[in-house]
Amino acid sequence: MIRAARAGDEQAYQDFLAAYGPRLYGYFFRATGSAHDSEDLLGEVMVRLLRRLGDYDERGRFEPWLFRIAANLVRDRIRRGRVRPSLASLEAGDGDHAPLGDGLAGKSQPVDADLLSAEAGDALAAALATLDERSRHMVLLRHFSEMSFREIAEVFECPLGTVLAKVHRALKALRAAMEDDGDEAL
Repeated sequence: MIRAARAGDEQAYQDFLAAYGPRLYGYFFRATGSAHDSEDLLGEVMVRLLRRLGDYDERGRFEPWLFRIAANLVRDRIRRGRVRPSLASLEAGDGDHAPLGDGLAGKSQPVDADLLSAEAGDALAAALATLDERSRHMVLLRHFSEMSFREIAEVFECPLGTVLAKVHRALKALRAAMEDDGDEAL
């Protein structure tokens, strides 16, 4: 795919989007809480891919390189104030937030299941917001973009042990925050 894209094959970019788009979008959505911003960031990462693919060193791994670009885009956008570092809610919002609560449970569910699911999602979003930026992004990449710890270490250009320790401490803090809210979902 990389060689084809470098040669100008437009189908290669479609293949990149098909292969990495859902995971990138999931990461962007969890980081911004906005479907609109997530789509915009996905477009930006594809433009950056087009521009910077010539800089990619094929000796390295492609996925961490791509997600490093994605993480930098999110951090830059948050720093510029164009996006609040909010996290996705499970309930339908003002049209800018996707209704994640829809379709999460089966047809036969208690009457208050949607409310409980929304409350758990809001509690998780609030707990994630308490983490420092780097730890929050590491947790999002690990659990919502399904990246390995080694890949995350490559994205953040730090030792594997640092990533393991930061994610462990972050998950411990999330559990404590969720338990403080009376929810032991984690």
